[in-house]
Amino acid sequence: MSTTVIDTRDGEVQFHLAEEPHHSEGSSTMLGFWLYLMSDCLIFAILFATYGVVGANYAAGPSPKDLFDLELVAINTAMLLFSSITYGFAMLEMARNRKSATLLWLGITGLFGLAFLGIELYEFAHLIHEGATPQRSAFLSAFFTLVGTHGLHVTFGTIWLVTLMVQVSKHGLIPANRRRLFCLSMFWHFLDVIWIGVFTFVYLLGMLR
Repeated sequence: MSTTVIDTRDGEVQFHLAEEPHHSEGSSTMLGFWLYLMSDCLIFAILFATYGVVGANYAAGPSPKDLFDLELVAINTAMLLFSSITYGFAMLEMARNRKSATLLWLGITGLFGLAFLGIELYEFAHLIHEGATPQRSAFLSAFFTLVGTHGLHVTFGTIWLVTLMVQVSKHGLIPANRRRLFCLSMFWHFLDVIWIGVFTFVYLLGMLR
């Protein structure tokens, strides 16, 4: 790649590339999204570590055995796992350039996401009704923060999903929409992995304490 030298009016010498290096379309988007996911990993790592330190501090209040309904949590986990599967079907249909089928599977994914959020909100409301509020103990503070942060991510992911469905409906499976759907796919599966950690570390191990 050639280099051009330019003398400025102030007598300074500047160097620049005669031709800009070529970057594939969307490469900056993917890099930026990977950086975002890494930052999210750090956030959840901190929340998991905090829960690990204070998760057994009940302050003479209720413990996980007194509060958690594993059957309900298992159903909620199934909702999120199914949503990940249906999103995978949406990506397969996108690869086949089938717009209607892609939208159908995205819609089913959104319904599973809403079901997950509905069950989680029900769980939170039940805990608060029982007096297990975030300020009751360090355990409950860490629990609501970790699980609630994950729930917020699912909420934003669902909003993002609906937005992309509108974009695909209007403009079809153009390269930009395919790239956005791929980014959301990584985000959605990431939330699935995080929830498996929450289910194991918070709920299952909590019931064994």
